[in-house]
Amino acid sequence: MTSSITLFFLQAGADQGFFNVIVEKFNEGNEGGFMWPVLVALILGLAIFLERIITLNLADIDTRKFVVDVQEALDEGGVPAARQLCAETRGPVASVFQAGLMRVDEGIDAAEKAISAYGSIEMSFLERGLVWLSLFIAIAPLLGFLGTVVGMIQAFDAIEQAGDISPTLVAGGIKVALLTTAGGLLAGIILQIGYNYCVSKIDRIISEMEESSITLIDSIVMLKEGKQVAPDQSGDE
Repeated sequence: MTSSITLFFLQAGADQGFFNVIVEKFNEGNEGGFMWPVLVALILGLAIFLERIITLNLADIDTRKFVVDVQEALDEGGVPAARQLCAETRGPVASVFQAGLMRVDEGIDAAEKAISAYGSIEMSFLERGLVWLSLFIAIAPLLGFLGTVVGMIQAFDAIEQAGDISPTLVAGGIKVALLTTAGGLLAGIILQIGYNYCVSKIDRIISEMEESSITLIDSIVMLKEGKQVAPDQSGDE
């Protein structure tokens, strides 16, 4: 069904212009008044998606390089130097590292608890807004289906008033019904793709945060034992 809708718009767009076709079908399907709510749901969902993308891109750093930089700072200047590096670096990984390093003087267990607690907070920040995005993903198709029901009711009302079944009587209502369904489904598909992209990016950031936190704890233990924290790269070419 989706491929047929896409083919229809592409064929029509070749003759009239894609944007003009979209506007025309929007106006035709809006006879029941349900295309505007679908459009509003799409716009609000896209606004949330764009905000999440900007936030996630700002939170995304080269985690492996950052971990090495922290280990080198621990070797050269100890915990204060590593803490300063974390304070100057953006992103949830640096914030979690800083929270753990703030509690190093209280022991390894305190540092682990601080990392775990602050990691949960950073996860909630990363996932903020996704609930609303999923809401608009569900609402857009439902509004389209509601428009479909209203269009079919209009078609049967026309049949009842005319006392006869004629294609011209029901065509208008059925057309509105199909257009609102198509609009709702397309809006839901677009927002679902954006939602899945955000979730995959968040999962990767969280995975890197958890993995690097384990490395930080191991580095702190090595520092307390008087060992070199940063990996020896003298043999690398």
